[in-house]
Amino acid sequence: MLTVYTLEQSDNWDSAVRSFAEYDVYWLSGYVRAFRIHGDGEPLLFYYDDGAVRGINVVMKRDVAKDEHFAGKIPEGKYFDLASPYGYGGWIIEGGDASDLFEAYSAYLSKKGYISEFVRFHPMLGNHKKCESFYDVIQLGEVVHMDLSSPETIWSNITSKNRNVIRKAAKNGVRIYNGRCRELFREFREIYNGTMDKDGADSYYYFGEEFYDSVLCDLPYNSQVFYAVKDDRIIAASIMLAANGRMNYHLSGSLREYSSLASSNLLLCEAALWGCANGYKTLYLGGGVGSGEDSLFKFKRAFYKGELHHFFIGKKIYSREKYDELLGLRTGLTGTGFFPEYRAKG
Repeated sequence: MLTVYTLEQSDNWDSAVRSFAEYDVYWLSGYVRAFRIHGDGEPLLFYYDDGAVRGINVVMKRDVAKDEHFAGKIPEGKYFDLASPYGYGGWIIEGGDASDLFEAYSAYLSKKGYISEFVRFHPMLGNHKKCESFYDVIQLGEVVHMDLSSPETIWSNITSKNRNVIRKAAKNGVRIYNGRCRELFREFREIYNGTMDKDGADSYYYFGEEFYDSVLCDLPYNSQVFYAVKDDRIIAASIMLAANGRMNYHLSGSLREYSSLASSNLLLCEAALWGCANGYKTLYLGGGVGSGEDSLFKFKRAFYKGELHHFFIGKKIYSREKYDELLGLRTGLTGTGFFPEYRAKG
């Protein structure tokens, strides 16, 4: 009833994912392959089917011994934990009562030496709802999406101030294009890294060339770059991911010296119109940094006047004894709020 797929079984993996009505790109094998390259762990897809209930959960399997805080302290291959991939994950469940699914899942993980699991549920799917009996589910901040029902709907949901900014960008000669080739992804990387430098981003958010090659090659029908051009120069760019009627604003960057042109505003509007014309229903923008209502959140909020969704996370400890044992190997940790706490910085 419980099957575990690895990337070596990507055809079976993706077939299972696409059999679910509400899947999104984050569950596809091609999406998580790039994050294995980035060093986030070994991607796995758990698939459950007992004839009455079906479910899928995408995770990154991490060897705790490879965490810098435990180097030389514990042997490799002894302690593992799970986390949703960058973006979103969690169980997508079809059918009725999922208690047997969670029982089988928990038994498997306990037997295989897993200690804990951290989940970032998908706000647009609301997949936290069927998991509240199993995980400690916590509501965080609000997130923004765009309704792509029609060009009129897209435009009417954009605030009047933002509409003026978008008109001004177009009037000033900014043009938006989209495509997918290695050169575009490499140009995107340069612009994105410059934006991360400007924002003082953590080293984690700098992705290597192989990562972008994977996004290009392993998601051939799901990834592309939208980019803004002014005076024959790319001045802003975004990687958009799409699957099953859903578009997702994945990574984005812009050149500081052109910030007054508001090219990113025009880019998002044109990407939404492209999505509408190509049959997509929503463009998910996300929220602010750390789920806060910061300048990034306010920028996104200007694209949708309607009701917002919330972001939910989930926590689960499968072995309290081993969890505490690992925590005991750390010193100076007091109420970090991080989960799992034994991986907290400091």
